[in-house]
Amino acid sequence: MNQIDIPAGKKVYFASDNHLGAPNRALSMEREKKFVSWLDTIKHDAEVIFLLGDLFDFWFEYKTVVPKGFTRTLGKLAELSDSGIKVYYFVGNHDLWMKGYFEEELQIEVFHGPRDFLIQNKLFLIGHGDGLGPGDKGFKRMKKVFTNPIAQWVFKWIHPDWGVRVAQYFSVKNKLISGKEDMKFLGEDKEWLVQYAKRKLEDRKYDYFVFGHRHLPLDIELDGKAQYVNLGDWITYYTYAEFNGDTLDLKCYKSGKLSEYP
Repeated sequence: MNQIDIPAGKKVYFASDNHLGAPNRALSMEREKKFVSWLDTIKHDAEVIFLLGDLFDFWFEYKTVVPKGFTRTLGKLAELSDSGIKVYYFVGNHDLWMKGYFEEELQIEVFHGPRDFLIQNKLFLIGHGDGLGPGDKGFKRMKKVFTNPIAQWVFKWIHPDWGVRVAQYFSVKNKLISGKEDMKFLGEDKEWLVQYAKRKLEDRKYDYFVFGHRHLPLDIELDGKAQYVNLGDWITYYTYAEFNGDTLDLKCYKSGKLSEYP
């Protein structure tokens, strides 16, 4: 299990679901600049930064090619990593085809599933959130295809100019980036990640569950036993979570300012 101790004056930050590249270059660039500005704002007291997936709306690593764009984000992450700030990345359902670029170029550790972290003696379960719990059946079916080695082998032989363009088209059409239904709170009893967290509590005592994927900022107390936080997104809400060693709080970054959410 990964263990993190937070020095005095330092904090741990969590963010997810930027979907850079969607729905078009201009709007993506505007959001990217805001995200990089946020990273600049928190770097003075960030001990660790967790990025919980779907940073990109599409990402596929060929052997010698990476998708064009996102220079500001990748450069800033490299700067933070080089400065000694630990950055962890959890792949999402839009960028699960990571094959080592982040580790080799940015020294950022990448996870392909949820992980336990002991942070300041508090037990966290952290992940993107896709395919967990009793629901999310559509993504579970798609994930089987996308993670299939044969399907990945076939895709990588398509010229990147064509493969990336087709993938980006279908990725933008994905309802999580273009629709509203998945951004509605279903109620605690029907939120499948809440149900997943409650089931995990039956086997182990956790203090915090932190996920992305839902594009909806949520902060729910689980029967007085643990806190469930969904990070929202950087499309509509510009929300993130901050852990100071004692409390985990949802906050937002709009108009270049850090503020409490909502």
